[in-house]
Amino acid sequence: MNKRGLVKPPGSSKIEIDGKIHEFIVGDSSHPEAEGMYSKLDEIEEKLREEGYQPKLSEVLLEIDDEEKAFQLSHHSEKLALAFGLIKTSSGSEIRIAKNLRSCEDCHAFMKVISKTYRRDIIMRDRIRFHHFSNGACSCRDYW
Repeated sequence: MNKRGLVKPPGSSKIEIDGKIHEFIVGDSSHPEAEGMYSKLDEIEEKLREEGYQPKLSEVLLEIDDEEKAFQLSHHSEKLALAFGLIKTSSGSEIRIAKNLRSCEDCHAFMKVISKTYRRDIIMRDRIRFHHFSNGACSCRDYW
C-alpha cells in the first residue's frame, strides 16, 4: 500500500462537550485531561471484565503478545472519546461520537456492553454507518 503512495489515515474520533469539539487519535496522550481519561478507561475495563467482557485480540494484526494486543485495543480513539464523554456528561445522558474510519469488532462489542452497564445511549457514526447502542444492543444488529 505504501509503495503505491496510499496511506491509511490514523483513526480519530470526535465528541462535542459543552459546545467544544474534542478529537482523539489512537493512543492519544496530548489532551489536557488524558490522565483522567486513561484512569476512567482502566476503571471501565475492570468493571467490564467482571461482567465477562474479553477484548477481541484477533483485531490486532501485529505479531505481539496478547497483553500488548489488549493494551493496543484499549487505546482506540472511540474508547478515549467515550471515556471523556462518561467523565464530562451527566449520568444517563446520551453520548455522541464521530469516527473517521470503520469501527473494529472489539470497539463495537465494547460500546454495546458500556451502553448496558452504564445505562447510556451511545450514538456513533463510523465511516460506514450510524450505530445506536442502547441496553447492550446496536441498531445495526451487529452487521456493519
